[in-house]
Amino acid sequence: MKRVITAQDLPESGEMRVPIGTLVTPSAREVAAERGVRISEVTEDRLPAHAPPEKSIALGADHGGFRLKERLKPILEELGLEINDVGVYEEKPVDYPDIALAVAELVASGKAARGVAIDGAGIGSAIVANKVPGIRAALCYDKASARNSREHNDSNVLTLGGRLLTESQAEDVLRTWLATPFAGGRHQARVQKILDIEQRFLKKATP
Repeated sequence: MKRVITAQDLPESGEMRVPIGTLVTPSAREVAAERGVRISEVTEDRLPAHAPPEKSIALGADHGGFRLKERLKPILEELGLEINDVGVYEEKPVDYPDIALAVAELVASGKAARGVAIDGAGIGSAIVANKVPGIRAALCYDKASARNSREHNDSNVLTLGGRLLTESQAEDVLRTWLATPFAGGRHQARVQKILDIEQRFLKKATP
């Protein structure tokens, strides 16, 4: 029996994988187009396994980071991570704040343990992601900066410059960032100060 996808089944953003032969209602296709959701028909073995949040990673890139995003996806899959790809899905101009926000929101909500946002230089995505409460985004450009951002700052979003790093450099940064645990200890108190500052300004913003 064929599965039917309606507008209520669609995610807010990203990609939705469905079994080959799935019926998608016209209204669902309209909503998907409005949200920028890509509906992909795949074989059963490529359907998402609904990994727990700690094994999930949010991934997104603007047009400047699209090619690098696509090159890094197989590495994330190799590491056993379930990817929530929020776009883009082609090298078409898009505003990096929209992509970085989508990645950050998935991490902040707990739906993904970490996130990776890529734009041309990685700077804009870091700025945007750090506006979201609970996010500690780090722009990393080599293994040392990736290691430091995890050990010292407990970063939960990595931003990369798609036009500034080679594929091999980006892979080194990504693997190091994912493999490095937070050191805790004296760093815990400093990260707590970051959280306290965040809370102070959140309280000020509350009417």
